Amino acid sequence: MKCFVTGAAGFLGTALSNRLVQEGHEVIGLDDCSAGEPLRLLPEVNFVRNDLNSKESLWRLLKNVDVIYHLAAKVIVPDSLLYPGEYEKTNVGGTVTLLEAMHDVGNRKMIFASSGAIYGNQPVMPLQEDMNPRPESPYAVSKLAGEFYIRTIGQLWGLQAVCLRIFNCYGPYQGFSFAHSPVIPTFLRQCALKGTVVIHGDGTKTRDFVYVDDAVDAFVAASALEDSDETVINVGSGRETTVNEVLEIAEKITGIEPQVVHNPRRVGGANRMCADLTIAKKKLNYQPKITLEEGMRRTFEADENLRQ
Repeated sequence: MKCFVTGAAGFLGTALSNRLVQEGHEVIGLDDCSAGEPLRLLPEVNFVRNDLNSKESLWRLLKNVDVIYHLAAKVIVPDSLLYPGEYEKTNVGGTVTLLEAMHDVGNRKMIFASSGAIYGNQPVMPLQEDMNPRPESPYAVSKLAGEFYIRTIGQLWGLQAVCLRIFNCYGPYQGFSFAHSPVIPTFLRQCALKGTVVIHGDGTKTRDFVYVDDAVDAFVAASALEDSDETVINVGSGRETTVNEVLEIAEKITGIEPQVVHNPRRVGGANRMCADLTIAKKKLNYQPKITLEEGMRRTFEADENLRQ
């Protein structure tokens, strides 16, 4: 099978591209390298550095492609509050450009990386796909807009699409910085270096953390789904974990208790997140295999950046 992966140099895109070539598929990977570098892509991946909004490039790259995995996006939620126009241009405009190019070339199947962030604060858990979305950031709005474009254009143009709502995906080599600090790599590194861990609020907010290999399993399974009809499917672990519990696991893995500072000022984000996996299990035979502690241990052992 010939596959096209956007965002191939990113954390999840690299893992997916490498899995696909390991399974014997031909893979073309596209990324503008604005948020990642193709350093960990296997040499079998045909990597192209270009902008997703370059339709002329897409016309050439999409010829004879069987399935498109669309992961390219800006993903830093705080940045989306400052630069919503950039998120609209990349996450929404890029998706529409890709859909137009698919229609021009004759491609019919897309797997889209959406986000659990579109749910926002909901009154009940777990989060089900038929709940009314309550996005609380321009990033979440851009992902929801992408879903609506895919659903509408898919119906009008006869495309087959699956929108996977990925929850908090983590694993080795997940990028992090001062501006973008995902909780798991940040806590592991700060513990290992005997640094300071900042917890926003009292640490009782929950998230659904899914290990990168489990998320990749869902992408691979989604490509085999027939008659997808613009299906929306949650991809998570099916378990909610507090921020305090993540810190406890990080301390256990590293053997170090860091200094903890609580910041009561930062607000925003859902209070609870937990994915309902009923549809994922039914349609994709999806079953997350890696527990949070095991996944965090694998991450810490594999990623040297967390120890230096």
